[in-house]
Amino acid sequence: MAQVAENSKSIESSLPAVARANVLGVGISVINMEDAVRLSDLLLQSKQQGYICVTGVHGIVEAQSDSQFRRILNSSFFTTPDGMPTVWVARLQGHRSMRRVYGPDFMIELCRLSVERGYKQFLYGGKEGIAERLAVTLAELVPGVEIVGTFTPPFRPLRAEEEAELIARVKKAQPDIVWVGLSTPKQERFMAEYMSRLDATLMVGVGAGFDIHTGAIRDAPRWMKSAGLQWFHRLIQEPRRLWKRYLINNPRFAWNVTLQLLGIRKFTLEP
Repeated sequence: MAQVAENSKSIESSLPAVARANVLGVGISVINMEDAVRLSDLLLQSKQQGYICVTGVHGIVEAQSDSQFRRILNSSFFTTPDGMPTVWVARLQGHRSMRRVYGPDFMIELCRLSVERGYKQFLYGGKEGIAERLAVTLAELVPGVEIVGTFTPPFRPLRAEEEAELIARVKKAQPDIVWVGLSTPKQERFMAEYMSRLDATLMVGVGAGFDIHTGAIRDAPRWMKSAGLQWFHRLIQEPRRLWKRYLINNPRFAWNVTLQLLGIRKFTLEP
């Protein structure tokens, strides 16, 4: 890892602009896991605020019919290639250095760095009790990690009193990182809306990472991840909830990517 500047001013001036691959008009950052951790460290030390999106095929397809959501993805500090199809498309565009940055793995790696740096974590999301279970799990997986608070939101927009409670709880806890475990695009909208309102430096949307680390959802074997078949592993576990996401969105993604790569259809990468 490159040496980090000692003072905030020099770090702020050195924050790099991360190159992005154009995947159907969504800017997927050309990074690997080491890059993702290093860039997060730079942002955290600079004390600038930013959010990170962990995005795969589902998010990219959702962005096709939602320009506001697409802008949220493209305005992130960086947007990780969460699934192998995004990596394959980027490599076909010439971005050979890109590697998958899987949300649950990224969470562990950034927590490990946090132990070294003294960064504090806050967990927002999940069903009742999941955030608290995740705090216990992270402490077991990453000894020394400091979890300073949790908040389980309702399955609807926050009411004024709930919003005030969240803001007050985060202000009291003073976390460096707020991990957001909601579904896409809900978690990205939440980060874009609340980033400037919460007293934290970095927000990261990790979707099913809360459920995977607590065992509520089984993670796929490594070979399925490498083959781009993790979606099938998830579909088997939650067919009623996920059938539309995968059986409709995946073919739609493949068709549009083919048109993009052949130059038949253009997708503009807008901030």
